[in-house]
Amino acid sequence: MLPENPTLDEIQAVFADDRFATQAAGCRVVSGERGRAVAEMELADVHRNAMGNVMGGAIFTLADFALAICCNIGEEPTVSVDSSISFLRTTKGTKLTAEAVCDKPGRHLAFYTVVVKDDLGKDIARMTATCYR
Repeated sequence: MLPENPTLDEIQAVFADDRFATQAAGCRVVSGERGRAVAEMELADVHRNAMGNVMGGAIFTLADFALAICCNIGEEPTVSVDSSISFLRTTKGTKLTAEAVCDKPGRHLAFYTVVVKDDLGKDIARMTATCYR
C-alpha cells in the first residue's frame, strides 16, 4: 500500500481517507516505517463515557489506526482478521499514543502488538492482532 520508506506526508495523505479515525476520533499519524508506526489522539469530552473515563472504543480506534499504518508500509495491502485488546487502567492524561510493532511478518498472515500509553507515561491498553495480506 505504501512504499518501504514513505515520508510522513505520504503516510498522512493515505490515511487522511480513514475518516472515522482522523475526523471523528481525532487520531493523527506521528511516524511510520515498515514494521512500526505511532499514532496519537488528543483527548476531548467526545472520547469520554458516562463515567467520565475514556471510552474503550476510542482507545481501540487509536490502536487500530496505528495497526493499519504499521501493517501497510512496505507490504501488500493488509487487513486485520482478529484483534484482542486488554484495557489496563484509566487515564488521567490529556493525550494517548499508540505504538504498533510487527511481531512476525508472514507472507499471508502477520502478527502485531499495539501498546497505548498516556502522556503521563502509563500503559493504558495492549492490543494483539492477526492480519492478512
